[in-house]
Amino acid sequence: MIWLVTSNEGKFREIDLEMRKHGIGISWKKAKYSEIQGNDNYEISLRSCQDMAKTVHGTFFLEDTGLYCQALKGFPGPYAKYAYETIGPAGLIRQVGGLKRDAYFLTVVTLHHGGKNIQFDGKLEGTISSDERGGNGFGFDPVFIPKGEERTLAEMTAEEKNGISHRAIAIRKLIGYLEENKIQ
Repeated sequence: MIWLVTSNEGKFREIDLEMRKHGIGISWKKAKYSEIQGNDNYEISLRSCQDMAKTVHGTFFLEDTGLYCQALKGFPGPYAKYAYETIGPAGLIRQVGGLKRDAYFLTVVTLHHGGKNIQFDGKLEGTISSDERGGNGFGFDPVFIPKGEERTLAEMTAEEKNGISHRAIAIRKLIGYLEENKIQ
């Protein structure tokens, strides 16, 4: 059995959808875990995984995602959850204002298996919209327009979002590793 450790139901649904398409079942370990404060999603994901290995037995993975806005010199970066909880999507739009709206999401998945931690990443480039649009997804999805798209992530179905998203890119890399190493 493979566990996904997260307190975010939206993340679980997205990841479970992608994993099931490849015939891999996962179980949800609904848990909050301490995230170190840092400027690097790789380090945050790895350290969180190392901490969770003390209490979660067996194979599991977790992920850390950041939103990097060019106009804000990379902010909120790995502090995306904090920024979402404090200023929200509307506040991010105000912060970006009339500045260059280029941004990207970065997801880092860390798998714990057999005493080892292996990382996989996914990046999605795009722009911050000038208004909130769409009712799907979660977090900053209503204000993020992927490169080559006119719609925000929140205007897409879960299947459409999973076709291009940063998280799905990282998860597909994880899936390849699991299949190659026959881990279930």
